[in-house]
Amino acid sequence: MSKLFDPGYYTEDDLQHAGFRCLGSNVRIAKNCIVIGIENIEIGNNVRIDGYSTLVAAAGHIRIGNYVHIGGYCFLSGSAGITLSDFSGLSQGVHLYSKTDDYSGKSMTNPTVPEEFTNCTSGPVHLGRHVIIGSGSVVLPNVLLDEGVAIGALTLVNKSLAAWGIYAGRPARLIKSRNRSLLLAESKLLANLI
Repeated sequence: MSKLFDPGYYTEDDLQHAGFRCLGSNVRIAKNCIVIGIENIEIGNNVRIDGYSTLVAAAGHIRIGNYVHIGGYCFLSGSAGITLSDFSGLSQGVHLYSKTDDYSGKSMTNPTVPEEFTNCTSGPVHLGRHVIIGSGSVVLPNVLLDEGVAIGALTLVNKSLAAWGIYAGRPARLIKSRNRSLLLAESKLLANLI
């Protein structure tokens, strides 16, 4: 296999010395990811972060649980806090924002402008256990995606969503209930670890 176009993943030894606030085992992070505020990032066990993803926690924090996958080209802006609970996952190109500008024109925008001239909305983004978010979706500040929520591709999530629903659209709306059979698989997986 040619390594010409494959940047690969950091080794566990590389990651142990990188400066994460907390780092579990069996963590794989692609070498072409961007990580800012590494001291404010916690990562559990069995986590994979694919290429060209960006995690920003210069202020705030990012907490990633166990058995979490972050697909390529994802963007996590954790200035007001982002939590990805166990068994959650982001498909390619998902963007999670815990802080965003006011687009109304009533105030100035962008991070180079002093805060007193902006009117940013900020608040934590929390993904419960078994939440999956489809490719190209955007999650805005102050959103809790309760356990088992599934978000279809290209969805705009601007409010909290109830557990075990499948949502899609701009903005997100309930399509139908999600099957909970995966909880049996989780029980078997965890039983095998003991």
